[in-house]
Amino acid sequence: MFSPSPHRRDCIAKQQERQRQLNALPSPYSESCSEEDNKVLDLSLSELVQRHEGGFLSTPAILQAYGKKVVSAQKATNCLAGVMLRESMSSNPPGSSTDSDHALSPHHKPRRLLSGVPVSIKDCVDIEGYDTTVGYSCRVNKPASSSAAIVRLLRDAGAIMHVKTTTPPGLLGLETSSDLFGRTSNPYNSKFSSGASTGGGGALLASRGSVIEIGTDIGGSVRLPAHFCGVYGMKSSVGRFPGWGTLPPMPGLESIATSCSPMARRLDDLEEFWKRVMEMRPWDYDHTCVPLPWRPINLQGKKLRWGVVWEDGIIPPSPACRRALEWVSDALTKQGHEVVDFTPPSIAEGLNIGFQLCFSDSGAGVFNPLRKDEKLDPVLTGVKSLLGMPLFVKQFMAMLTRKFTGDEVWASMLEKLHTKTSSEERALVVAREEYRARWHEAWEAEGLDFVLTVPHPLPAIPAGTAEKVTLVSCGFTMIFNILDYAAGVLPVSLVNQESDSLPKDFIKSQEYKEMGAIGKGAYSVYDAVAMHGLPVGVQVVGRRFEEERVLQAMKVVEDALVECGRGFTPREF
Repeated sequence: MFSPSPHRRDCIAKQQERQRQLNALPSPYSESCSEEDNKVLDLSLSELVQRHEGGFLSTPAILQAYGKKVVSAQKATNCLAGVMLRESMSSNPPGSSTDSDHALSPHHKPRRLLSGVPVSIKDCVDIEGYDTTVGYSCRVNKPASSSAAIVRLLRDAGAIMHVKTTTPPGLLGLETSSDLFGRTSNPYNSKFSSGASTGGGGALLASRGSVIEIGTDIGGSVRLPAHFCGVYGMKSSVGRFPGWGTLPPMPGLESIATSCSPMARRLDDLEEFWKRVMEMRPWDYDHTCVPLPWRPINLQGKKLRWGVVWEDGIIPPSPACRRALEWVSDALTKQGHEVVDFTPPSIAEGLNIGFQLCFSDSGAGVFNPLRKDEKLDPVLTGVKSLLGMPLFVKQFMAMLTRKFTGDEVWASMLEKLHTKTSSEERALVVAREEYRARWHEAWEAEGLDFVLTVPHPLPAIPAGTAEKVTLVSCGFTMIFNILDYAAGVLPVSLVNQESDSLPKDFIKSQEYKEMGAIGKGAYSVYDAVAMHGLPVGVQVVGRRFEEERVLQAMKVVEDALVECGRGFTPREF
């Protein structure tokens, strides 16, 4: 008999550990929610804090209600990387630090602004005494020696950190799947992706297993799961939300930095959470956090100017996603807002710069932690193969692509995605800044308050199809990481097989013929009949450090849809 490899051994051990944690939960956690449990689940974040801090609602009652949803969510979607429910009931809950260096000064008495609020933590955020695997088996049995800044803040604010959620290896991809934990599925339809890389958190929130998820975002990792799973998420500008102690996909990469950002299942809860975290003075916990207090903003009743970016020049939005954007445009117009078409600087050009910066080291930060028998998302396997090709081969392929297909986007990716020297990388940073300046000028010239886009050209994609869709499909999300703009996603509608299907002769249409290889690959997985009932969202974008304004703009959009009789109603799980 051959013994399992270290990779396989650690995968088995980690899954067994997770199952033991679930098995150790009190038996009521495996039961359906009672009427009292549902009352707890229906409480807003503010109500939960008020009742818990006032002594009207106990921690065990909160944990039982949310614990039941955690258990059912795990069975349905496989969204958990670790279970800390039992520890959350103890006198030394997760996030409690034994490191005196992290202690606050004696005159600083923490305010329990998040008392009793269940908060799930993405498995790239350090919690002292627990593994931070980032989806890699090589990180099993290597517990963090200290907690991330946000974890320490949450502990002091009285939040309940009850579970860690799944990620793909290295935090890059369109699906949350790994050898370590398996595939996380979409709660609306298990045959589809929950998104990535905060896919575990998106699935858990949609299943009502948490109030808030702490995620991270470098190319849409918070916003894509929000779009796929019908929940809310906003990527902040880098430095606005405490991120120290979270592991990025590419350690040391500053030119396209990772933003630590929360998600929620209700918009009011997301805004309230942001407000309360800022009131906790996160810059006292995190030296990388900008000391910018919360700025109350009320956009209700104001007539705003919205710019709609209908296409990114790479993949036209599918009928379902375009309909959601049209609904929002129409609803805002009916409320008296000014909605105009906005043509920004080339998104494809910005992505080209961004991808070169991200993979300037040939992806060493992502690929090096992989063990030899560890599977990688096919979409990243393709990127790895491309990076490994000799440059002259890629240049030849780019020439053929231009000659026979005219696909400039793909040709440019082929010839430019390779290891960069330090001088080449600095030149790309200069190009990024020039690109940012052009966006700023275009925004100013149009006099915009906000920009609207689809979060992704497709709804949740079928499991195992990421290689066809490719990372380039995330242009609508990644471009705002490159720009460092605040951007949020809210659910708008559900795919309708009747109104959102492609014409029967679509492949013969001029629109399809004009698509590049990337667009055709993405559209090969779009099927409105199979996708019927999946959520679709819209992205609301502000400029740098406009988090308060973006959250309020999301509220304006949501209210406008309700006024038109098109408010989003999530499925009950």
